[in-house]
Amino acid sequence: MTQRNILRAYGDREGDGMVQMSFTLRVLPGDRAREAAKRFAEAHGLREPLVTAMEQASREHTYFVIYGHSQHGVDTSDIEVEELAAQPLTRDQIEEQAKKLGRKIVVVGACTGSDAHTVGIDAILNYKGFAGEKGLESFKCFDAHNLGAQVENAELCERAKALGADAILVSQVITQRNCHKENAAALVEMATRQGFRDKVILLLGGPRIDHNLAVELGFDAGFGPGTKPITVASFLVERLVGRV
Repeated sequence: MTQRNILRAYGDREGDGMVQMSFTLRVLPGDRAREAAKRFAEAHGLREPLVTAMEQASREHTYFVIYGHSQHGVDTSDIEVEELAAQPLTRDQIEEQAKKLGRKIVVVGACTGSDAHTVGIDAILNYKGFAGEKGLESFKCFDAHNLGAQVENAELCERAKALGADAILVSQVITQRNCHKENAAALVEMATRQGFRDKVILLLGGPRIDHNLAVELGFDAGFGPGTKPITVASFLVERLVGRV
């Protein structure tokens, strides 16, 4: 029988359940607003809620930050998720593995639809990279093409086919009304309809993306906030070399 492993939030000491909530209510700052925020937090299960910030956010709204004791815990012993490789390869290992392909790995990336935020795709593809790690452009084994922002799915598919892409990277930052899900799923459908879905690796990234969601939408993998270029490079090399 699996031993249970109950985790509770850590604040001042292990297991004290201290958490922070932030939210906006349609009320102006004041004693009434403070009490409303405390009751709102209590309704979400926080004990002894403390309003640490109360700032007017618009003519009618106030933004609150509250600390309090959560009564909830999570049992990690019964969690089963599909995960990517725990440790990425080193840069030298990536270059060495890629030699088995006998050619460069062609990667095409873009922020699709109405999304104009390129910070994610730039962090992975551009030479400057992210968090001290250079992007795919800096690897000898990659031929990276960054199409930029507000690229329609049709254009992305056409460029990918023209370049003979091994992989397509899609970054979705705008998430209002789940538009990121609809746009991402539409790309998979288009690639399938055009007959090249099985010939390309599809990767999805963004602040509200994880691996499980990406797979659910039809992608091969998903990468969330804080992903470094070497993680994506490792996944692509291992997946492509495994096909040889």
